[in-house]
Amino acid sequence: MTDSVSSLLQEVFSNAETRLKQLEYHPNRTAWLRIVQSLQRMGSLELSRLDAKILAATLEDLEQGFAAFQNYAHQRKITVFGSARLGPESPEYRQAQLFAYCISQRGFMVMTGGGGGIMEAGNRGAGLENSFGLNIQLPFEQMANPVIAASDRVINFKYFFSRKLFFVKETDALVLFPGGFGTQDEAFECLTLMQTGKTKLMPLVLVDRTGGCYWKEWDEYVREHLLGRGLISPEDLFLYTLTDDVEDACQQIVDFYRVFHSNRYVRELLVLRLNTKLSPEALEILNEEFADILDSGRIEQTGALPEEAEEDIAHLPRLVMHFNQRNFGRLWQMVRRINKLHPEHPDPLQMRPEQK
Repeated sequence: MTDSVSSLLQEVFSNAETRLKQLEYHPNRTAWLRIVQSLQRMGSLELSRLDAKILAATLEDLEQGFAAFQNYAHQRKITVFGSARLGPESPEYRQAQLFAYCISQRGFMVMTGGGGGIMEAGNRGAGLENSFGLNIQLPFEQMANPVIAASDRVINFKYFFSRKLFFVKETDALVLFPGGFGTQDEAFECLTLMQTGKTKLMPLVLVDRTGGCYWKEWDEYVREHLLGRGLISPEDLFLYTLTDDVEDACQQIVDFYRVFHSNRYVRELLVLRLNTKLSPEALEILNEEFADILDSGRIEQTGALPEEAEEDIAHLPRLVMHFNQRNFGRLWQMVRRINKLHPEHPDPLQMRPEQK
């Protein structure tokens, strides 16, 4: 890069930084300053043409992803993964279509990879109004399926990593049907993110055709070759569940959000937001059964912390704890325990697990 071009870029970014500093009360001011400052630093690097194109395409991927989902931030979305090679005549396709229909009838939206096979079944079952397709540009197997192809519900990503970012960011449950390398990649990557705490708490359901053995044999492999050799922990098996029943798969997702709402970290504290307050007896049970996942102290029930005061869900009760950042399988187990400790919602008519 010539000195004149570099100097021009620095001037452009410097002017943007100066203008942003004037937005004293903008809620995203600090984040936008970091973005501009990062671009400013990259502007001084000797980027190759390829590196600059990668940066530009990545930002364009992010732009279209943010734009597509900005009006659906408060509606929960379920990601459906599975083979692109299974057609409408296969029982797996029909099972995926039925699942998508059933979960959309409960108010959830469905996201797929946008292609054919199980992805098409997911979009077809949910219907266009309840669908998104996060498509990837490939030389084969990945034309957008006809359900979403001519609509604004398909997002065409250039890179797998930016596409996966939006799957992880937007989804509130992961449902996997049988598939090949891509499906296995999604299964293990999702489990890795869950096992290491790099994604939010959410259900992962592996769905087979009725009487099928695809996921049962996968589970046997995991237990024999991974757990059996000490390569994962016994608690990691709580990160996922298996079923061959569509109604059961839907109910697992609905139940996961019956009491539990969402989670975040505030300083060193893990905060679980709940749809309804737990009884003192239920709180004591949690402290007895899950003391092993705490670094110190107890699980406390509170209101919103000061850092959460401006959130739309500041009215929800919280569970606050010093989580040890290791036993994530146990943490998933605790969420399911919370839902069972509060067997009935105080007002079933106000129970809206599809909203966040």
